[in-house]
Amino acid sequence: MTAKSLPRITVAALAIITGLYPAFYYIRSGNPGLLQQKPAELLASYFYRGSFYTHITFGGIALAIGWMQFSKKIRAWNVNLHRGMGKAYMTAVALSGIAGFTVAMSATGGLVSMAGFGLLAAVWLYTDFRGYRAIRKLDIERHRAWMLRNYSLTFAAVTLRMYLPLATAVLHFDFIPSYRVISWLCWVPNLIVAELLIRRAQKNPEGASDGASAPFQGRYKAS
Repeated sequence: MTAKSLPRITVAALAIITGLYPAFYYIRSGNPGLLQQKPAELLASYFYRGSFYTHITFGGIALAIGWMQFSKKIRAWNVNLHRGMGKAYMTAVALSGIAGFTVAMSATGGLVSMAGFGLLAAVWLYTDFRGYRAIRKLDIERHRAWMLRNYSLTFAAVTLRMYLPLATAVLHFDFIPSYRVISWLCWVPNLIVAELLIRRAQKNPEGASDGASAPFQGRYKAS
């Protein structure tokens, strides 16, 4: 392991671990995790529960496989694998994003949380679509840039689960106010970091190609 590879390895490890987290909801009986915060009337809705499980299941898949799409070695080793996983990733994001927008309309914490998670779902779907449209036009550079933005939003599943216990268990903040703030904090900084990486790589394409200026290898172009 080198200093340059450490960010990629850390992101991959966190993505895989968090991507497997939805299994917890299938293994545990009752209403585990965030479902404990939901009113009984909402939990009785098959539409809500279907949307929730669709969101976490396909979101977990997208998170667990998405990081591999930025690997230059995997693309060089088997481009068909890269394309196949890319299709699976984009489909998973689309399904999870649509379901996630539905779930966001009942987010714990009221309008602030609803707006935070609702906008996250909308931007997640938008960047997924832009990445798909770019690759259909064979615009590889813009495709990679849009998918980096998109995966930074997918990674909100990780940052949400980092910030929430930090706020409530370590800093002893009340859950509801913390959740409202984290509904924005879990994804806005991620997107800002992605944009900075894209712009830095645009100015320094040689550094981007050897992985020095981004957590994943590849060149990115802002659009």
